Amino acid sequence: MTGPRAPRGTYDLLPDDAAERDAVVAAAARVFGLYGYRRIVTPEFEETSLFERGVGEATDIVRKEMYTFTDRGERSLTLRPEGTAPVCRAYVEHGMHKLPQPVKLWYYCPMFRYEKPQAGRYREHYQIGAEAIGSAEPAVDAEVVLLLAGIFAELGVEGVTLKVNSMGDPQCRPAYVEKLRGYLRGREDELCGDCRERVDVNPLRTFDCKVETCRAVLEAAPRIGDHLCPDCREHFHQVLGLLRDAGLDPSLDFRLVRGLDYYTRTTFEFDSSRLGAQSGVGGGGRYDGLVEQIGGPPTPGVGWGSGLERIALAMRGPLAPPRTAGVFVAAFAHEARPAAFACAQELRRAGLPAELDLAGRSPKGQLKQAGRSGARYAVLVGLDELGDGVVRLKDLAGGGEEDVAAADLPGVVAARLEVDAT
Repeated sequence: MTGPRAPRGTYDLLPDDAAERDAVVAAAARVFGLYGYRRIVTPEFEETSLFERGVGEATDIVRKEMYTFTDRGERSLTLRPEGTAPVCRAYVEHGMHKLPQPVKLWYYCPMFRYEKPQAGRYREHYQIGAEAIGSAEPAVDAEVVLLLAGIFAELGVEGVTLKVNSMGDPQCRPAYVEKLRGYLRGREDELCGDCRERVDVNPLRTFDCKVETCRAVLEAAPRIGDHLCPDCREHFHQVLGLLRDAGLDPSLDFRLVRGLDYYTRTTFEFDSSRLGAQSGVGGGGRYDGLVEQIGGPPTPGVGWGSGLERIALAMRGPLAPPRTAGVFVAAFAHEARPAAFACAQELRRAGLPAELDLAGRSPKGQLKQAGRSGARYAVLVGLDELGDGVVRLKDLAGGGEEDVAAADLPGVVAARLEVDAT
């Protein structure tokens, strides 16, 4: 094909796909409401420093994947690569610490990362996410995990398993990081170039590496679970207990450090067996230092993100039909077209979905288009045998017809569609 195409790593959502996406988001919104989460919308771009300070300069996101540009005021701005730092920025900027804590928020928006496109992973992708900011209680960790599990259940995401880990906190993690760094330096010649850099900057990032030689080295590395302080150990123990009591069966995964530097204590990820090797379908964790890192007061928080494209691949099937059944208004004479136009508008004013011919088709062509449109009924305007102010209502499924006064048509159609829906 010649001509313009969507940029690599992006895609178009055509009407049927967009309707399915809307159904997915609406189902997720229902579950968010059950847990008391309210939607927040942040800008598509932020100051670059927000992500450098919050996400971490050693992360692949900041080092390799951000879409960063300088605007006409010589400000460095970045298209949003992840959702948590912007939500925390809004929390600080708008004084949300004055609200009852934790403040529970959810979002649905596009993210932008320059990475290799593959199944379910795009340079512009859409994400739903949740953040609970203002409480360090283990119950909040458990609640956000259960929230995501509930959304997956609502959407029919199949083959899901839960992995969890604890990354410790500023009291116990520094000693562990030094121990890990020392171990990795002893085997540095076995590491890839990226991991040799990570040893100096942030050795925890080596657990993200997919290179087999690095993974073999890390299999024998010191594990954070063996170096947690008593407080972190007890926190993790309580989170696991709450999840198990709620019916989940988390497995411990020492590699689960997630891809962002702001995580502390609990990290988690859901995998789906339907997704193959790249099995992650959503996850997150606790970030008790992030709000302070970006300039706010010390504030605990925990949250997660899940890509809509990954969810779609893991779902058992579509949630909703692509079209809403309604009415197609057909004009059976050229001079009847203004009346057909007015009839369709009256139906819409009554809250009823209505379409009409906008391409000059013949009466026969209009009825064919009515069938293609997915309409349940056709309204025939301008038939010779009808009197003034009368139209014919045709059942496109059953074939029955009846004459109806135009003034009564909205009420008749509404009653018919209500019966059809039961």
